[in-house]
Amino acid sequence: MLAIADICRIVESGFSPLYCDCTETGQGLLQIKVYEPDSGRVDLLLNGVSPEHLVTIRDISNFIGELRTEMSAGRRAFAG
Repeated sequence: MLAIADICRIVESGFSPLYCDCTETGQGLLQIKVYEPDSGRVDLLLNGVSPEHLVTIRDISNFIGELRTEMSAGRRAFAG
């Protein structure tokens, strides 16, 4: 199992060119915030994310992919 700091480091690297802050909020849960650095616009804010299923780098990579897909779908839903 990966340490929380390692999980956060990997998650934070997965959203370029946006910025991502991943922090432990207590009780072993994570808060993930993805935002546009210049405007400060928050594209994603998740509280209470359990790292229980983020055991391998592949798990984390799949999780990042799912979040990116959800973010993309959300943008399309509000476009136009």
